[in-house]
Amino acid sequence: MESKYNRYILAGLTVFCILLMGITLVTDQWLEPLRTAVGYVLIPIQSGVNRAGVTIYQELDDYGQLKGALEENRRLQTEIDRLTEENNRLTSERFELERLRDLYALDQEYMQYSKTAARVIANDSGDWFQVFRVNKGSADGIQVGNNVLAGGGLAGIVTDVGAHYATVRSIIDDSSRVSAMALQSGDTCIVGGDLTLYKEGRLTISGIKEGGDVKDGDRIVTSNISSTYLPGILIGYAADISVDSNQLTSSGYLVPVAQFSNLQEVLIITDLKETDDSEGE
Repeated sequence: MESKYNRYILAGLTVFCILLMGITLVTDQWLEPLRTAVGYVLIPIQSGVNRAGVTIYQELDDYGQLKGALEENRRLQTEIDRLTEENNRLTSERFELERLRDLYALDQEYMQYSKTAARVIANDSGDWFQVFRVNKGSADGIQVGNNVLAGGGLAGIVTDVGAHYATVRSIIDDSSRVSAMALQSGDTCIVGGDLTLYKEGRLTISGIKEGGDVKDGDRIVTSNISSTYLPGILIGYAADISVDSNQLTSSGYLVPVAQFSNLQEVLIITDLKETDDSEGE
């Protein structure tokens, strides 16, 4: 009896499984068109979503890289600005050191005179320092008539003094006349300022007496008979010396040793010329 009952159960389960298989087969055949239709719709959407996602990701990644690059660029630009400023400062200090070395050499060359260094703080309008102002005055022992040195030799003379400033008329000024002489021969002459001529880097030499031995390249210095300039200070070098039309004197040009396009530091000789004898200044 029990064996018969078990056979019924087994048969029932077998039928049930066959029914499920049939239903599944029918259902798959019925749903296949629906799945195909859904695939046609969803697959392009999914592909578009994927492409959009990839694009957005790339854009975000590019934006992050761009932002990082901009920040790095700002950092580098700040560093470049700092290094440029540092380089400019060091270059300025190097040039200043070179100028001070030249000024020290000039001080050593004229050790017989008492001197004080001064910085040029202003100049008259124009391309050249024909009249300029320095930051030392009567409080520093500066007086009218003090000789001024720069660039290896004579630059000018103090014409006005305040407590903390002094005005200097340079040797290139049109009104300047310096009693000078050729160092080699001792023959006297007059060095005259000429702003127009100085555009060519020259001043005038005149008043060389007949038979005077002043040649091109001779060192021209302040003479002993000058009333305002101390003797023996280098002014420049003679050039193109020739006999004048009167056949009694000679004249020519002088190339000054001082440069008057960019004076920054000078030496002021605090000693004054004591003699009143004069020929020119």
